[in-house]
Amino acid sequence: MGRRGPVRTPTRVLELHRSWRAKARADEPEPERKRPVCPRWLRDEAKRVWRELIPQLESMGTLGRCDRNALARYCQTWAKWRVAEEFLAESGDVYVRRGDSGKIEAIKEYPQASLALRLADQLLKLEREFGLTPSARAGLAKPKDNPNENRGKERFFKKAAHGA
Repeated sequence: MGRRGPVRTPTRVLELHRSWRAKARADEPEPERKRPVCPRWLRDEAKRVWRELIPQLESMGTLGRCDRNALARYCQTWAKWRVAEEFLAESGDVYVRRGDSGKIEAIKEYPQASLALRLADQLLKLEREFGLTPSARAGLAKPKDNPNENRGKERFFKKAAHGA
């Protein structure tokens, strides 16, 4: 029997949320924060997506070398989704099936239409895992690197304008 309840939020994500829970966790493994190597077997389109995505994920600070397989799945799925969407853009979502007499028997949906929907659903799930949707990023806070930022109680008070 599998685990029950919601999926546990990774500590790194909790840190970006500035949650107190991040400090309470000492048991979570820390992945190696190095760029994963792009698999050779990816489709050309998937490799292009990989090259586009890696810098974005690195800048968010949540990418580790161990994310390689999930990222490869995302890129492959994206490439398949694009092929299905290109087909639908050229052919439309449906086609007419005619009988021997030439009379219309049915209007059918291309298999690519349902495939594109299934792939889009898979992509959305993976995008949420990587923080690639606005709602997935909404609570993430990037640490500020400004050394001049007030860290004491002065940050709560506005400085009076000179000469007023």
